[in-house]
Amino acid sequence: MQQPPRPSSGPLRRAMLGATVLGLACLLAAPLPAAAQQKFITIGTGGITGVYYAVGGAICRLVNKERARHGMRCSVESTGGSVYNVNAIKSGELDFGMTQSDVQYQAYNGTGPFKEAAKDLRAVFSVHPEPFTVVARKEADIKQFTDFKGKRFNVGNPGSGTRSALEELLTAEGMKLTDFALASELKADEHGPALCDNKIDGFFYGVGHPSANIQDPTTTCGAKLVPLTGPAIDELVKKHPYYAYATIPGGMYSGNPQPTKTYGVLATMVTSAKTPADVVYVITKAVFDNLDEFKKLHPAFAHLDAAHMVKDGLSAPLHEGAARYYREKGWIK
Repeated sequence: MQQPPRPSSGPLRRAMLGATVLGLACLLAAPLPAAAQQKFITIGTGGITGVYYAVGGAICRLVNKERARHGMRCSVESTGGSVYNVNAIKSGELDFGMTQSDVQYQAYNGTGPFKEAAKDLRAVFSVHPEPFTVVARKEADIKQFTDFKGKRFNVGNPGSGTRSALEELLTAEGMKLTDFALASELKADEHGPALCDNKIDGFFYGVGHPSANIQDPTTTCGAKLVPLTGPAIDELVKKHPYYAYATIPGGMYSGNPQPTKTYGVLATMVTSAKTPADVVYVITKAVFDNLDEFKKLHPAFAHLDAAHMVKDGLSAPLHEGAARYYREKGWIK
């Protein structure tokens, strides 16, 4: 069959090209469907084996289920942790971030690692308790935290809530970083393997339980949980409203049959006052309208209670988008 002749470079070809360009222009000018007009939001979390990463993933899963309706796509970013997340929200690099309740308090009030108060910081909700967890090599024969003097200890990476809390604990115990033979600054994903490879003798980590980060070294090399108790701890809990006593149940981790007494904070979700109220409302609604599903997405979420999540551990003011949803539900006035 004879093919039709191709248009030459003359008037016909120019006319066809013009029609094509006009058609594309019309397509581009036409209103896009809601799904194509998506707003992208990012939640800063922590290390990929920590519970913050799981929290961010669970929130984004619920938000993205309804993205065709509200036009928002949620993604999770693994970060250095609480302090990093707050600073990244202040600079506009992140929309939302997970942070320990003590770091939220310090950021809003300009204390601890924050030289300036972050008065634009806004609370959204709190999530699970995060007991401070100390893990030691079984060969190190550690009975209490002060036994780590002269040992190799991971103090956490700068920019993490873990590091901030550890430094506060050291001050309370009358200790300094130089009291350790080595004060390593490994990230949360790195301290378990380092412990089992005999590169460190112990580490300190604020995390919800159960956590793969603790399960791995206890299972792989018989690591032991170390209690955090005594007068210095009692004084910390008494002095700071964001701390509370906690107990890690016995038998949760291999080779650790007894309950481990400690203290800790709450994991919280924060954002900036500059984040649009409608965006925060959608995030908040996605979590609380599907709270039963959310609680099934990680064992640390199993006992979450909406009545506590909207107030416990929140020292920065509530964002208006979250407050709007809570008022609709009758949870706040």
